Amino acid sequence: MASRDFDLFVIGAGSGGVRAARIAARHGARVAICEESRYGGTCVIRGCVPKKLLVYGASVRDAFEDARGFGWDAHLPTHDWAALIAAKDREIDRLEGIYRKLLGDAGVTSFAGRGRLIDRHTVEVDGRRHGADTILVATGAWPVVPPIPGREHAITSNEALDLEALPRRVVIVGGGFIAVEFAGIFATLGAETTLLVRGEQLLRGFDDDARVEMAREMTARGITIHTRTLPTAIEGDERGFTVRTAVGQEIAADKVMFATGRKPNTTGIGLVEAGVKLAPSGAIEVDEWSRSAVDNIYAVGDVTDRLNLTPVAIAEAHAFADTLYGGRPRHITRRNVPSAVFGQPPLASVGLTEAEARATHGAVDIYRTRFRAMKHTLSGREERTMMKLVVDRASDRVLGAHMVGADAPEIIQGIAIAVTAGATKSDFDRTIGIHPTAAEEFVTMRDKVPEAQKAAAE
Repeated sequence: MASRDFDLFVIGAGSGGVRAARIAARHGARVAICEESRYGGTCVIRGCVPKKLLVYGASVRDAFEDARGFGWDAHLPTHDWAALIAAKDREIDRLEGIYRKLLGDAGVTSFAGRGRLIDRHTVEVDGRRHGADTILVATGAWPVVPPIPGREHAITSNEALDLEALPRRVVIVGGGFIAVEFAGIFATLGAETTLLVRGEQLLRGFDDDARVEMAREMTARGITIHTRTLPTAIEGDERGFTVRTAVGQEIAADKVMFATGRKPNTTGIGLVEAGVKLAPSGAIEVDEWSRSAVDNIYAVGDVTDRLNLTPVAIAEAHAFADTLYGGRPRHITRRNVPSAVFGQPPLASVGLTEAEARATHGAVDIYRTRFRAMKHTLSGREERTMMKLVVDRASDRVLGAHMVGADAPEIIQGIAIAVTAGATKSDFDRTIGIHPTAAEEFVTMRDKVPEAQKAAAE
């Protein structure tokens, strides 16, 4: 066993690993971190940040199209995909540099290479062994591609962020937030886009009304959605592919992208050999303090497959560092965590869906509105906004808030504070709205959705 040169050794320099290392070092711990790829992990390098930059790039098209309704003699210009990707890459390089600097400034020792556990106190990186009292695994997750014939022809979200050219025809397999977001990017920029969804509807886990609204708006934008559809094979070459489905469809594509889930990065890094218990999915099993079955080995973020959101990983990491090195034991709650799908339009929510609320609270009141935003009365766009509140009938407490429409993530972030604080519908009602805004609808909804209407919809 190597001598223990460090109090903490972090494997993985993504958002969670970097936060844990920085905070632990600020608390006075001797900290090391290793990373086999780029600093920043999924979110910064190949996830949230570059993807949203592409969403911004695509949404500019809407601005050009809407401009004529406001008196601008605007014509849709030609889009330069390569220029967008180059600009995105420059920003990612800048952010990675910031991550590296933050670690250096905090006094964290960095090692380049894949970390592997030799025993419960020893990590090997590039042939060198390093001892530590505590080890934190923050290796994230990686896209999964189903084992169908021709899978080698497919790309994932990783490669989609670095395509040399915008494909003319894209087939995306999956119905989760990654699939929906990339469908919006490709379609808005002009690609013929088809979504193959295994289930009855896209965005499983979100509120049903929001799911239906999102599918309606995506379809209105020209995205073809096939539900209850599984691909069985991909045939062809770089000149063009054919996706065959279980129901006999043949769909032509220039690119086929799989967004069919992610698997925790736990293979081949010595976890089982060190005694760490893994779930059938490969995720590290941890308790509420992020501690594994080995009492000095911890894990945070997507590698634990609890709630796979970057801010959650950061919160878990910060709580871990405060608990072990800051003299402030705490763990986080995963209730009322807001989330967003940066589609075209975006969807955002916080709290319980209507189905979850009915299952756990019984009688609930539903408030819902659907309207054409003021901007589009002149732009001519037919896009609708949907907002919904789920309220516990017995206590009047707002259990959930859901929105599909422009600025939904920005609006729901504020609503999330109220839901987390336990605000009631009466609190919403006595709040004065800002007029004219879409957000004011959350404090002006007064009419409940009739029970008979809900029963008919179900």
